[in-house]
Amino acid sequence: MKKSIGTLCVHAGYTPKNGESRQMPIVQSTTFKYNSSDAMGRLFDLEDSGYFYTRLQNPTNDMVAARIAALEGGIAGMLTSSGQAANFFACHNICDAGDHMITTSAIYGGTYNLFSTSFAKLGIEVTFVDQDASEEELSAAFRPNTKLVFSETLSNPGVKVLDIEKLARVAHSHGVPLIVDNTFPTPINCRPIEFGADIVTHSTTKYMDGHGTTVGGVIVDSGNFDWEANAEKFPGLCTPDESYHGLIYTKKFGKMAYITKATSQLMRDFGAIQAPQNAFYLGLGLQTLHVRMPYINKSALEIAKFFQTVPELKWIHYPGLEGDAEHQHAMKYLPDGCSGVMALALSGGREFANRFMDALQLITIETHVADCHSCILHPASHTHRQLSDQQLIEAGVDPDLMRLSIGLEDTADIIADIQQALDVARKG
Repeated sequence: MKKSIGTLCVHAGYTPKNGESRQMPIVQSTTFKYNSSDAMGRLFDLEDSGYFYTRLQNPTNDMVAARIAALEGGIAGMLTSSGQAANFFACHNICDAGDHMITTSAIYGGTYNLFSTSFAKLGIEVTFVDQDASEEELSAAFRPNTKLVFSETLSNPGVKVLDIEKLARVAHSHGVPLIVDNTFPTPINCRPIEFGADIVTHSTTKYMDGHGTTVGGVIVDSGNFDWEANAEKFPGLCTPDESYHGLIYTKKFGKMAYITKATSQLMRDFGAIQAPQNAFYLGLGLQTLHVRMPYINKSALEIAKFFQTVPELKWIHYPGLEGDAEHQHAMKYLPDGCSGVMALALSGGREFANRFMDALQLITIETHVADCHSCILHPASHTHRQLSDQQLIEAGVDPDLMRLSIGLEDTADIIADIQQALDVARKG
């Protein structure tokens, strides 16, 4: 029986047997007991599946990862300690020193720094491209050692909508996978795998948890990319791994090769596992994701329309608005809603913007985004403060941009808070 996405939010990943707990259990243990040395040895050789140390795998984590994989339409997932760790693992799993990758420039500032600074120290070169460039222009960025293309479904904080099918075509024409961060839409609003993405990541800290309680991330593999057809590009998957006695992941695990390598090699060595207690909280958040997102979509659109009536508005970017430059792509990829995140700028510069933000009473100034509480921040002063004005512009971030995230409060109350804050800011 095929289940709807709402039913998957509640049930996927865990089916209790007779007499077992209705909620998925928290396996709060670092290690697991075996009756023989041989049984444990077979686990270390990847000959048997099972659990021996939570740094690599834990039953609670795997149940939650399976739920998210089902929501995204993938074959398997792996939880990580943060969204940043998910993006690091997703790329480094197939991209090593001496390799090259391509990413769009309009991405989250932390991810931009990861690629531009930390990856450079690892010997991985990254080319940043305009996601609106033509397929010919995008193709020109590829090199013989290019291993992947990375982007975000909805960019943070610019809220640009990715043309997933275009990037997938370009990536596949060069024999590499497309990795898409789907944090803002969630699989309720968009399932990138259905449009050609090969691997999907999330900061589960955001809407998936939804309550600002649990930092985490996830990688989901579609199982669609043919690693062996491009074996020369991916020796880590298609040639012997001497740390596992010459095992070849694609030969041993087939479609599960990518996630198995990420778990057994990267998680083994870097250890950025999500705590089982946090995975449990994430699982609770997922149970209401299909209920929360439609309300947030509707509320955010109404508030975006309210801002269009504000005299001080310089510009607003919310793809759900009919006049928005991204609206056409939003109707294709996000027909059911564009999440609760919008970008806007008010006349009067940073001074007026700061007076406005400081006067808000219901909406809070915080680094977080995309949960049940409405919040706001000024990226140039906060999340993107490491970037110069020129780098901000290259990353698609206007120095005047404010990122507003709409939560689950009553829509009328949010609008009233915005109105009173504008009144206070006008007084100087």
